[in-house]
Amino acid sequence: MRICSLGCQDPEAIELIHRTFFRFEAPEYPIEGVKNFEAFLSDPDQMKALEFFGAFEEDELLGVIAAKENCSHVCLFFVEEKAQGKGVGRYLWEHLQKRSQAHRITVNSSPYAVEIYRHLGFRPLAEEQLSDGIRYTPMEYVR
Repeated sequence: MRICSLGCQDPEAIELIHRTFFRFEAPEYPIEGVKNFEAFLSDPDQMKALEFFGAFEEDELLGVIAAKENCSHVCLFFVEEKAQGKGVGRYLWEHLQKRSQAHRITVNSSPYAVEIYRHLGFRPLAEEQLSDGIRYTPMEYVR
């Protein structure tokens, strides 16, 4: 497996994010949240602020992680369904940690991913929140 930098408008990465979001996240969000997530993905200024990395096996994209603020805040983290539970997410996370100089890395985790982030060493900072239809739990990882 290899990690590569991706462009913020990489169509394969955006499609993987969409597919995975609609499979695992969207069912737990109100329509407002789904629309706001799609608006975020479609906003070129928001996307340009992120550093994107993809995990590939041969030429197949299996996962994407994207962060802002010098890799101190994870904004997108999606692994293809068939690759979940096989270390792809951990591999992406370890790559991001190496890229980040931050002592503390944060994320607003979806309900689906809270346990995944706990497994990676994050801890919740507060109870689940709801903002603009997006359900999330603020979490942090401290080195």
